[in-house]
Amino acid sequence: MMSTLSFSSGLLGRQLSAAALALASCGTLQAQTLTIAAYPAVDSIAKSAATEWKKKHPGADIKIVSRSFADHHTAMTTALSTTSNLPDVMVLEVGYVARFAENGGLQDLSQAPFDIKAHQAKFVPYAFKQATASTGAVVAVPTDIGPGTLLYRADLLKKAGITESQLTSSWDNYVKAGVQIKAQTNAYLMPHARDMKDIIIRSNLQAGEGLYFDNKGKPLINTPRFERAFSLAREVRTQKLDGKINAWSTEWTEGFKRGQIATQMSGAWLAGHLNNWIAPQTKGLWRAAQLPEKSWASWGGSFYAIPKGAAHKPLAWDFIQMMTMQADLQLKAFKAEDAFPALQAVHKDAFMDQPIEFLGGQKARLLWREAAQKTTAIDVHKLDPIAEEIVNTELDKVLDQGKDIRQALQDAQSLLERRARRS
Repeated sequence: MMSTLSFSSGLLGRQLSAAALALASCGTLQAQTLTIAAYPAVDSIAKSAATEWKKKHPGADIKIVSRSFADHHTAMTTALSTTSNLPDVMVLEVGYVARFAENGGLQDLSQAPFDIKAHQAKFVPYAFKQATASTGAVVAVPTDIGPGTLLYRADLLKKAGITESQLTSSWDNYVKAGVQIKAQTNAYLMPHARDMKDIIIRSNLQAGEGLYFDNKGKPLINTPRFERAFSLAREVRTQKLDGKINAWSTEWTEGFKRGQIATQMSGAWLAGHLNNWIAPQTKGLWRAAQLPEKSWASWGGSFYAIPKGAAHKPLAWDFIQMMTMQADLQLKAFKAEDAFPALQAVHKDAFMDQPIEFLGGQKARLLWREAAQKTTAIDVHKLDPIAEEIVNTELDKVLDQGKDIRQALQDAQSLLERRARRS
């Protein structure tokens, strides 16, 4: 297996070296500084690869600008809109890729000399699709992904007399199990009822459907998919199975530490966060499972993109190829930062078979690999962030004010239709 990885790395290394020589022969390499803008933990991954990149590009330097997740994307939004202070490479979370792609500020990597489509088969299919704009332009390259998983506290389930199959056989049984868990352990089934809505609307999408819009730009809010999502979320709230806790809040992290949250639907990366900094003292108590009803979904994922106004595009492209297509670096990032690789060659590595101590010795990466392969790409729309805000506002009215679900969906549909007509 390692020979396969080494061959791929060697081949790419020769390609990059050739590119470096070409640049040097043109006299463009000397005294150039490649600027990378990133957020944690992609910044750490980039820093760890900087030495190798410099060896491939003698005479060039590399500068990594790191900001918090929110500050980074705010800065990138400003940079693209003003075409000032642009980095050569910007890291983007998947939720921002579509937004920036539709605004036209990112380089189309499907065109020469990049020709990223020649490498499409190397990546997890849904991740590559996430970087493809409605025009067919490919504006970014995936580096890590977030296969959807259900993390649960095995000790709390045992105390409540609940098995994993009871938890995952259906969404209705998941809620029923939550009632028993709450009664026997006083732990919440999930942090927030909104989590239920978020997964259900991502399940069982039909051809031509995006999350909020169809392929003709028509909103899809007032549909059975959203009605089921709202109904299950309301059931969670009615049964007092959620703590009304927002993700990434202090209350959220404390809930994990104190055993007040029995399950969390998320990307596979959350297991690493729990182990590394959120709740390391809970090692051995957690397990991973596929989502109920085999609802394949993804949470998050990081991409490398080149702004159209970047100053050093050849160097930027060499860096992106190294970080996304060099198997040994992808594996290194996987081991160090739990960054589940978008590069499919790494999925064959023996590391996938190793038990995870934090998850009680479970070989959970095999579950996540299966989820990565079975997750289908969801078509994106530039108004998705606005649609999410509108839907969440109406869900809050249902959960907190008792608003009728069908009326809430109709109101959200009407508002989104008006916004779509103005865009």
